[in-house]
Amino acid sequence: MSSERRSALLVMDMQRNVVDRLPSAADLPGRLATAVSAARGAGVQVIYVVAGFRAGYPEIGDRSGVFTGVRDAGILSPGDPGAEIHGDLVVEPGDVIVTKKRVSAFVGSDLEIITRARGITDLVLTGMVTSGVVLSTLRQAADLDYGLTVLSDGCVDYDDEVQHALMTKVFPRQSAVLTIDEWARKLD
Repeated sequence: MSSERRSALLVMDMQRNVVDRLPSAADLPGRLATAVSAARGAGVQVIYVVAGFRAGYPEIGDRSGVFTGVRDAGILSPGDPGAEIHGDLVVEPGDVIVTKKRVSAFVGSDLEIITRARGITDLVLTGMVTSGVVLSTLRQAADLDYGLTVLSDGCVDYDDEVQHALMTKVFPRQSAVLTIDEWARKLD
């Protein structure tokens, strides 16, 4: 068995409907484009994780929390232009798009199958919101024995205090927490 470590950069929930809901996230897609460029330059797999649902939302029940609101708003389904990945982030050949059905990038998606098939052992997490997809994915990925890094300036949350607590107290227990620039320098 090989002991070689392989990483993937997860760019999560960077869809127009999601980014546009949080004014403080306006510059996040540009920052993430820098991380994506660094990843590609170092041969790190780029995986975009998006939320998406079939027409009629059969995946969403009346007890599905925030997703009930998604269903009722008629967003993140086929034909919704707001479901597209933000325009500042360009999907290139070789990138993978994974569609999830709940908060964690793993739930209802084929993320684990793709990462295992490609020999990926380590995940680098980015996206919005920090207390949602990033936290849920980190917890599940840790339980699945992935090595983890969170890019602190590659995530945003609705609450600055929650963002700070996650980055300084919660995430360091299960992952490295680096800025995009710190992580990019380690790739060289």
